[in-house]
Amino acid sequence: MNTGGRTVNVLKEKSKHEEQTRQLNDGSAVLIQALKDQGVETVFGYPGGAVLPIYDALYKNPITHILARHEQGAIHAAEGYARVSGKPGVVIATSGPGATNLVTGITDAMMDSLPLVIFTGQVAQGVIGTDAFQEADIIGITQPITKHNYQVTDINDLPRIIKEAFHIASTGRRGPVLVDIPKNIATDLFEPTEENAADTAIDLPGYQPTTQPNFLQIQKAVHSLKEAKKPLILGGAGILHAQAMDEFKTFVEKHRVPVVNTLLGLGGIHGEHELFFGMAGMHGTCSANTAISECDLLINIGARFDDRLTGNLQRFAQNAKIVHIDIDPAEIGKNVPTEIPIVADAKEALKELIKHQEESPDTEEWVAYLKQLAYDYPLWYKEDEKELLPQQAVQHIHRITKGDAIVTTDVGQHQMWAAQYYQLNNPDHWVTSGGLGTMGFGFPAAIGAQLARPDARVISIVGDAGFQMTAQELSLLQEFRIPVKVVILNNGSLGMVRQWQQTFYEERYSESLVPVQPDFVKLAEAYDLKAYRIDSNDEAEEIFREALLSDEPVLIDCRVKQLENVYPMVAPGKGLDEMIGVKA
Repeated sequence: MNTGGRTVNVLKEKSKHEEQTRQLNDGSAVLIQALKDQGVETVFGYPGGAVLPIYDALYKNPITHILARHEQGAIHAAEGYARVSGKPGVVIATSGPGATNLVTGITDAMMDSLPLVIFTGQVAQGVIGTDAFQEADIIGITQPITKHNYQVTDINDLPRIIKEAFHIASTGRRGPVLVDIPKNIATDLFEPTEENAADTAIDLPGYQPTTQPNFLQIQKAVHSLKEAKKPLILGGAGILHAQAMDEFKTFVEKHRVPVVNTLLGLGGIHGEHELFFGMAGMHGTCSANTAISECDLLINIGARFDDRLTGNLQRFAQNAKIVHIDIDPAEIGKNVPTEIPIVADAKEALKELIKHQEESPDTEEWVAYLKQLAYDYPLWYKEDEKELLPQQAVQHIHRITKGDAIVTTDVGQHQMWAAQYYQLNNPDHWVTSGGLGTMGFGFPAAIGAQLARPDARVISIVGDAGFQMTAQELSLLQEFRIPVKVVILNNGSLGMVRQWQQTFYEERYSESLVPVQPDFVKLAEAYDLKAYRIDSNDEAEEIFREALLSDEPVLIDCRVKQLENVYPMVAPGKGLDEMIGVKA
C-alpha cells in the first residue's frame, strides 16, 4: 500500500501547525500581547523592513494603529496623546531613518517630561555593526535624550523589558523610554517560563523615585510661609503631571498666596482665578514678572527654573528665599540656589503642606498691589483698521470656546499669543512644546490629543511656517475624520525670528520673510477637508464661530498683520524687572 502521499500531507500539517505555534509565540506576538497587558489602546507608527514581523503581529492581533505620514508626525501625536491622557504614548518605527526621524520628538518629550514608550526596529543581531542596510545606532543616538533605553538581545528578556519600559516612562519624572528590537528577536520563538512570565514583579533596585516629602523640610516651608510678607507660588507642569490641581487650589486659597505659572504650567489653576497673575518669563505679564522680582518667598512647585523663565539669574528673585518642590532631585539647585529643597511628587507635597495648621501670612496688601499692577499694565495691542491682529484672533477663539478647548501650539509668536490671550479653564488642556521649542509639533500633537479625548474640542493654533513642517498629517484628519480645528496665524514669516531680527539686528530680515506659500485653503480641500480664510477682523467672529463649533475637521487660514510683535518681552541677558513693551 502506498502511504507516500499521506506522509507528505502529515508533514505539511505538522509544518503548518509549527508555523502557527511559532507565530503565536514569537517576539512580535509577545510584544503585541504586552502592549495589551499594559492597557495600550492606540499606537502611532510607520512600518518598514525591520518591523515587518511586528506589523504582521499587529495585523493578526489588532490594536488601533494610526499611520502617520512621517515618523515625526507619529511621535508628536503620541506626545499630544500622552499630555492629555496622562498615559504613555506608544510609537513604532523601523530601523535607520525611521528611528532617526523620531529623535526630535524624543528630545521634546524628554525636556517636557512626557511619558512615551518607543519601539524601534533594528537589523538582525548577526549584522549589527556592519553598516547593514538601514542600520543606525539608535541606542547611542538616544542615550542622552531618553529617560532610559534598551536593546533586546535575548527573546526571554522581552516581556520584562516592556514592563519596565512602561513603568519607568510613567513614574517619577516622566519621560521617553526606547526599546530597540533586532529583527531576529521579533521572529525568535518565545518559550514561557516562571522566570520570564509577564506577571513577574518589577525589580529595579537602582530606580526608586522619591515621591513622599521629607517632614522636616515641609515644616521649614510652612514656617517660612507664615513669616513671609510677599510670598509667591510658581506653578509648573509638575502640578499637572501629578494631577495635583485640587490640592494646589486648596493650598493657594487656604493661605491666599498669589500664583504665577510657567509656560507649561498653564492650566494648573483657573485662568480667571483672583489669585492668578498670569504667565511669568520672557513674554510674561508685568504683574507676574514683578511678583517674582519683588517677592520675599518663592515657592516653586514642579518647575525647573529654565532660562526663558528666569532671565538673568543674577537678577532673578533677588529678595526671595527659595522653596523648590520637584520630583527630580537633579533640578533642585541646578540653576537657582535653593534654601528649602523638597524632593517629592507635587501632589504628595501639597497634601502635607495643607495638613499643617500654621497661621497664614497676611497677604492682602501684597495681593492688592499685584492686582493694581495687573490693572495698570495689562496685556495690550494697538488695533489696526485694515488688518486682523493675531491677538484678536486668539481672543475670538477664547470667546467662542469659553476657554474650555484643548489648545495645542508649535513654538514662536503664535505660541506666546495663545499663552497670553487664551485663558485656560481646565488642566491638561494646554499642549505646547516648551523646553525644545519644536516647530511642527502643534498640529500632530492636536491629533493625538483628540484621539485621547474624543469628547473634547481640540484647536491647534500654529504659525504658517511651523504648520508646513508636518502639514502632511492632514491625511489623518481626512482618513479618520478627526475633528481637530487647525488655526493658522498666517503672517507670512518666521515670526519670532523676524521679531528678534527687528529688535536686535536692525531690521535685517535675513531669510525670515516667506513670500511664497501654498494656498492653505486649497491644500485642505485637496485632503477633502473644509477650510476657510479670514482676511479682516470684521469677518473673523462669524467665520470662527461657524468653523470652531463644527463637528468636522476644519482648517482656517487666518491672515494677520506681518510685523506685529509679542509684548511684553525680556531681552536675552536682562532680568525680569527689565521688560520692554510693557505699555503702549
